[in-house]
Amino acid sequence: MKYIKIYLVILLSSANIFAQNGSGEIVGSVIDAVTRQPLIGANVIILGTNFGAATDINGKYSIKNVPAEMYQLRASVIGYNNRVKTDVMVQPGKQTQVDFELSPQAIEIENVVVTADYFGKNILEPTSVRNFSYEELRRSPGGFEDVIRALSVLPGVAQADAGRNDLIVRGGAPSENLYLVDGIEVPNINHFGTQGATGGPLSYINLDFVKETSFSTGGFPVLYGDKLSSVLKINLRNGRTDRIGGKATISASQFGLNAEGPLFNDKSSFIFSARRSYLDFIFKSAGFSFVPEYYDVLTKADYKLDNTNSFSFLFVSAFNNVNFFNDDADKRYDNSRILGSDQIQYFTGFSYQRLFSNGFMNLSIGRNYTDYDTQQSDSLLNPIFKNKSKEEENNLRLDVVHKFSSVTEMNFGVTAKLIEFDADILFPTFITSFGDSLPITSLSKSENFFKGASYLNFNFLLMKRLTTNLGVRADYFNAIKNKFYFSPRFSASYMLTPITNLNFSTGIYYQTPSYIWLIADEKNRELKNVRVNQYVLGFDHQLNEDALLKVEGFYKDYSDYPTSLVRPYLVLANTGAGFSGSDDNFSSFGLEPLVSNGYGKSRGVELSVQKKLSNTPYYGILSLTYSKTDFTSLDGIERDGTYDQNWIFNLSGGYKIDKYWEVSTKFRFASGRPYTPYQLDGSQLVSDYNSRRLKSAHSLDIRVDKRWFFSGWTLITYIDVQNVYNRKNPSGIRWDRREQRIDESASIGILPSIGISAEF
Repeated sequence: MKYIKIYLVILLSSANIFAQNGSGEIVGSVIDAVTRQPLIGANVIILGTNFGAATDINGKYSIKNVPAEMYQLRASVIGYNNRVKTDVMVQPGKQTQVDFELSPQAIEIENVVVTADYFGKNILEPTSVRNFSYEELRRSPGGFEDVIRALSVLPGVAQADAGRNDLIVRGGAPSENLYLVDGIEVPNINHFGTQGATGGPLSYINLDFVKETSFSTGGFPVLYGDKLSSVLKINLRNGRTDRIGGKATISASQFGLNAEGPLFNDKSSFIFSARRSYLDFIFKSAGFSFVPEYYDVLTKADYKLDNTNSFSFLFVSAFNNVNFFNDDADKRYDNSRILGSDQIQYFTGFSYQRLFSNGFMNLSIGRNYTDYDTQQSDSLLNPIFKNKSKEEENNLRLDVVHKFSSVTEMNFGVTAKLIEFDADILFPTFITSFGDSLPITSLSKSENFFKGASYLNFNFLLMKRLTTNLGVRADYFNAIKNKFYFSPRFSASYMLTPITNLNFSTGIYYQTPSYIWLIADEKNRELKNVRVNQYVLGFDHQLNEDALLKVEGFYKDYSDYPTSLVRPYLVLANTGAGFSGSDDNFSSFGLEPLVSNGYGKSRGVELSVQKKLSNTPYYGILSLTYSKTDFTSLDGIERDGTYDQNWIFNLSGGYKIDKYWEVSTKFRFASGRPYTPYQLDGSQLVSDYNSRRLKSAHSLDIRVDKRWFFSGWTLITYIDVQNVYNRKNPSGIRWDRREQRIDESASIGILPSIGISAEF
């Protein structure tokens, strides 16, 4: 706290010492949202100023000599809906890239005028979708400038643990979320990721290069498959094309360097970043018994051959290590409760896009690779669990969009995946806290699998008010007995007025079993794809051009979820969060015979109000969710889902004081989730499974940002204080064998952090 006070004094006293000047340039493109064709003669203006430009024959525009400040940009052209992009930060000596995708106007009603669209709407996804820009994600309080943590304020999104990125979306398990980075499917974008799930402590996608995100919490179309609950699309920006630039950053948990610029000419560009955590220095100096450390690297290159052909290459890698220091008995005991996981992971892809008359195609080839080295030992350093496994996916994907007329659009695609999976597991006889003896003591297998999928979707505009999507998806997986699955889906949005829409979606969704589940026992090859029937109904209403109200109800009907023959109370929908060690009875690994006999349901109602930054200098999002989730395992008893949190309330927002200062805050409240109590001897009873609930959790985060503008570069600093009133929110319980008592786990108390970055 002493250093924070010093930081604030320096920050306040230096506000007027340095010269604050300079100007920058805004560049970008305006294209048709469906066909991707450039829109010629579109007007792009900076709201509240006299600055603006029109697009050229390539749909490009440039606005030069713009004073350093944050702006809102509006793009408009006859026959298309206007679109406004907020939080456009112009910095001295730098290009700021702002691209627009405009949708054709569907309706014109006399005497009703909506001057601009601040939110945008994808006609393929009328329900349960939110879009966020880079700046909205960056300044999120308590977010560590992490792309996933910033999404935790959305309705329907629960957190299993405040210290991790395990997304629980509308009652779904942490394994049910799909990540797409520039269109490339990625199994997990987190450091120290949980095998078979999608969470981890921190994302390894560098937020500095994120242009925007789109997050769907349900009802997504047939374009996306093999996941049940959500789709997070992360679009990276291109590098600047005028000159080489860079950034040096020290943030809450890491430091790094960025570089970007033209590659060959002004039609090509690159971006590059390398980051390293400094948590290991802090943990070592504090005398911790274990030290995590990580690195990540991102590089991307783009080349536009001509007006119809473009290429892109992407490579992202992460290296994670956990070092244990077993100097004395206390440290050995502390470490015996930790499942450590060293990981090497990367994904890479090459994409080709070609525009044609009334449409476009994307062809991509990619590879995902994760090398897990997971281990846990007892206090005598005898191994409890060792897992060395590799998951490799080689992907080929083709997507085609064709617009037949002003009211009809078709989407078609095919994907193919060749999977290589190797596992070398040592698992000496383990007795769970429920008294179950897990059968597998060792395992060494190498398998090749194949996945294929195709989809077809039609979008229709009827009566100038009703937008409909009708699609079907076919999935194939050769590793299981029932190899083919078909998923019909339907969605519709009816425009009651130009500012009010009634929305509905329904469909069948399938997800294949985790690879490690399949190799555990030959019987597990008889597992089916997990199935969910989803229904979403809601409406959205524009309170103002920069404020949107949304109300949605959802119902998810789960079936064919894997359950354990050894542990008939366990359905694997209740696993996947956290680090999945002995405290979790190694449940998420599925190293036991499984059958597809689990089923359940999740239902709820969500309300949200979002205000974008505009000429009124404040912004925010309020969300309230009530939901209920339960699952039934092999024993036929219906129980609360492990991640069921009935009430979730979020209020996040900020105020832009001037072009230098900004303050923001976030408050979060969530009902306690279920847990199983311990007996006096440290055992747990099946009859008590998920019968109790933790206390409700709540916290307040505050963040202050300060910018200095110099000639040709910018200094950005912030202070972010999480859990301001130092509440120790309960996160779970476990048994302390040494003390023979219950150990209540809690989130960390007040956590201040400082970030400094110089961008040039």
